[in-house]
Formats: sequence, structure tokens, C-alpha cells
Amino acid sequence: MSRPRAVLGLAEEDDRDLSRREAVNRLKTSFLEALTRNDAAEVAKILRTTSIDIDAVLDVEDRDMILASYKQGYWLPSYKLETSWAMGLHVCMMYNALESAIVLLQNGAAVNRKPNGKTPLHVACTVSNADCVGLLLEWGARINSMSLSGHTPLHYCITAESLDCAKHLILKGANVNMPSEENQDTPLHTAARFGIPELVALYIAHGADINAVNGYMETPLITASFWAMDIRERTYSSDHHLVCRILLDHNAKVYSYEEDKKTALHKACWNCDHVLIQMLLEAGAETKAMDVNGCAAIQYLLKVTQIRPWAIPERCYQLLLNYGAARVYPPQFHKVLQACHEYPRAVEVMVNSYEHIKYTKKWRAAIPEAVYERHRNFYDSLFAVCTNSPRTLQHLARCAIRAALSNRCELGVQQLILPPSVKKYLLLEPVGFIF
Repeated sequence: MSRPRAVLGLAEEDDRDLSRREAVNRLKTSFLEALTRNDAAEVAKILRTTSIDIDAVLDVEDRDMILASYKQGYWLPSYKLETSWAMGLHVCMMYNALESAIVLLQNGAAVNRKPNGKTPLHVACTVSNADCVGLLLEWGARINSMSLSGHTPLHYCITAESLDCAKHLILKGANVNMPSEENQDTPLHTAARFGIPELVALYIAHGADINAVNGYMETPLITASFWAMDIRERTYSSDHHLVCRILLDHNAKVYSYEEDKKTALHKACWNCDHVLIQMLLEAGAETKAMDVNGCAAIQYLLKVTQIRPWAIPERCYQLLLNYGAARVYPPQFHKVLQACHEYPRAVEVMVNSYEHIKYTKKWRAAIPEAVYERHRNFYDSLFAVCTNSPRTLQHLARCAIRAALSNRCELGVQQLILPPSVKKYLLLEPVGFIF
């Protein structure tokens, strides 16, 4: 008879445990709801009238990963990326619940724990809440604490709105040169990547190493040059251009190269970004510098001309040639036509950089029939001029002046006392026809 009673007792105990768990879950849900709506009075009441742990770990919806930080290279199931573990103070930072955060801190909430990889300070910087950052720093938040992915709070300042957050951190002693653990990016690299000129200027003013290199040997200038193009929007970022301008004005090394020997000019040419190309060339970028594969900047331009329809490729070629870029070996000129046949003005700039060049049968084969028909007048002029006959005396005079100026054409021609139309001619300004 004792065995049934024992079984019955276990069942009752299981029921009691289940009821307790349900009660705890309901309490946590009420606590989380009060925090998310910043009901400080309700938060204080729950802490005063219940036995809830002030640092209890809550399950919070976090599809944008504001609360979470993971080590790179680890696989996670999709459901794990939809919610995050967080304590009450993290939730306050996520929802900008300053008053509720004050209640928690006054009642002894832990300020430096990271249940899902981030401390509350990391979260406050992620959502760009300067008031919350200031509050946490007053209560002893660690300024240079690393998240699970190896980033300091400064690394999470990635918008113009986070400028005040960064100022709070720096004034309290944040290290502006601390690299991340994975890629060795400094906060200056991060600001350069996201194109935040205000943060770049702030970090430089507080001693950031302007030529620091990350794990890929990239300087902030190289980073900003690469990320200046928004491939989805098919636009170039004026903010990234301003970042590059600030870096160059503070003597960033334009000759630096990353692990594959690519310079900032290689990156700008890969983007077909004529604004940035001009900026770098004026700062002294070397047009003939080659990467690990033996490619100069102009080769990168040739590789991407067809896939950057929103760019102005003729201006890019014009700038490179005016600053002394090596021309394509004449017997290989058909490759220029393969890359640029849709852009006759770019072809015109390239052809006019030679004193004389003779077409081969590969030229015509490189131009699709539909493209040839669309630009027949131009291509007929190209084949008529590029024969055994010499070019016009006017063109030969242009070539002689350009040879004398060498890699100083762009600046040197502007100083000549000549009509603007002649200056444009000397600088290979395309007109849509070759003569």
C-alpha cells in the first residue's frame, strides 16, 4: 500500500514544481513588460513586493542582434538568432528606458555582465543612447570591456547619432587605439568602414593612430576607400569621401598597402569612383604601384568597367593617364575594347593617350555587333584613324606636350596660358569622335 502513496507524492511534487516554474515565468514576463515600456514605478514595485532576482536572465526578442554578440565562425541555429538572453539592465538599454535603469542600478543590478555576449554598455552604444552610456559610466561600467566577438563599446559606435556616446567613453578614458580581437580593427577603422566623418574627426583629435593596420594590413584610408561604394544602391557615399578627405588632410599614408599589396587607389579603381581617384592622385598616390598579382590600378578599372554602369569610367581613365599611369601594351588593346565597348568615351580617352596605335583584327571581334551598331559613328572613326597613316599634327602636338609634362599633366596643363577648350583637349577630354 505504501508504493501507490509514494507515486502519488511524486506526482504532487511534480505539479508543485510546474506551478512554481509557471509562476516564475509569469513574474519574469511582467518584469520584462514593465522594463520595455519604461514603467519605473512598476519595476520598483516588482522588486519590492516579489522575490525576483534583479539580475534574472530573460528571454528577449532580438532579431536585430542588439543584445547578442557571438564569436565569428560559429554556426548557430536560426531560432537562436531570434531571441537573446538578457538581464533587466540590458533590456533598459535596448529600449532607452533610462528611468527604469536608474531603479535597477539603485537596487544593485550588475553593470558589467554579458549573458549573451554584450554588457549593458555595449548595448547602449549599439542603440546610440548617450544618456544611458553616461549613466552606466557613472555606475562603474568597464569602458574597454570586450564583447564575446571581441569588440569594445567604441566599436559599437557606428552611426552619426552615436557621436555623443563616443565622447562620453573617450572622456572617461576609453582607448581609441584598442583593436578588436578578430580582425584587429581599431575604432577608427570601424568609423571609416561605416563612413562616419564626425567619429573619424573625434578619434583623430584624441590621438587615434591614423595609419594603424588591422589583421589584413589595411589602414583606415584603405578601408574607407573600399567601402565608399554602396553596391546595392549603386551609389557612392559622400560621407566616405569626406572620411578619406579628413584622413588625407591629417597625413594618412597614401602609399600604404594591405596584405595583397593593394593600395587605396586600387580599391577606388575597383569601385570606379572618379571622385576618390582624383582625391588620392592629388595626394600623391602612385598610379604604377602593383599588387601581388602584378596589376596596377588601371587594370582594376578595366576589370570592373562593364559591371559599374552607374560610374563615369572615362573620367577614371582620364585621371589615371593624366597622372602617369602606364598604358595598355598596344598589341593587347583589344582587351580594352572587350572591357569598354559599351563606353565609347572611355575607349576614346585610352586611344588618344597613344601617339599612334594600329588596329588589329581582334579589335572588331571584341565589339559585339549590337554595340557596334549603336555606336557606329564612333567606331567607324576609330578604325579610320588607327591605321598605318600618322595622326593629325594637332594630336601629335598634344602627345608631345603630355610627354613633356609626364605624370603632372592634370596639374601642369591647368597652369598653361591656354583657352579652356585647348586645356580640355590636352587632358584627353572625350568628344565622342576620333580625328
